[in-house]
Formats: sequence, structure tokens, C-alpha cells
Amino acid sequence: MTRSIDERMARVVYNADGLVPAIVQQHDTREVLMLGWMDAEALRRTLTEGRVTFWSRSRQEYWRKGDTSGHAQFVHGVRLDCDGDTLLVSVHQVGAACHTGDRTCFDADDLEPVIGEFS
Repeated sequence: MTRSIDERMARVVYNADGLVPAIVQQHDTREVLMLGWMDAEALRRTLTEGRVTFWSRSRQEYWRKGDTSGHAQFVHGVRLDCDGDTLLVSVHQVGAACHTGDRTCFDADDLEPVIGEFS
């Protein structure tokens, strides 16, 4: 039985600003590409249109990755974490994911942590 869009979105927990963080990951390599923010409408568009839509906190408007850059994100899957307050969006990334032109937003600064030991 297929659940309605409202049923699928019902468990999402938004923050005080009405937003939920969306971690974007390349579907086949599992490479983490970026983090964006979605409100309910951005999530609805992402779930129903096949392209990732975010809410821009700085511009206060919706934006769809790739509309101006050509570096689009095509939805492969969307999962909700156990607490319902973070999304994992699996995509097929075309071109760079980062606004700097890098493949991923996590290429820039290695904070060089102490590597934990385990047995």
C-alpha cells in the first residue's frame, strides 16, 4: 500500500524556524556532498518532483540545485533519521555540489583530529 505524501512527511520534526537539515549523499559512492535546509514545502517538492529543493535561509526563498549552475541533484531516495529531525537525501549529482565549484562541500578544511584508537 502506498502512503500519501502527507503520511510520508508526518514524522518529520522541524526546528523552531520550521526547517529540517538535509544531508545530501551521492547514491552509488555514498560520498557526502553537502548540507542544506528544507521546510515542509521544499521537502514536498523534493519528494514529488525528482529534483532536490532547499529553503535558502539567507535569501528567504526556495532554490533547486542546478537551476542556475547546471549542477543538478536528481533524487534517488530520501530517508528520515531515527529521531525524525534529519533527512538523508540520496542523489545522482551532476557536476559540482558545492557553490565553490568543488565536487563536495567537505573538501576544504581538514581539522586534523586525533584519530581514536579502538580494539
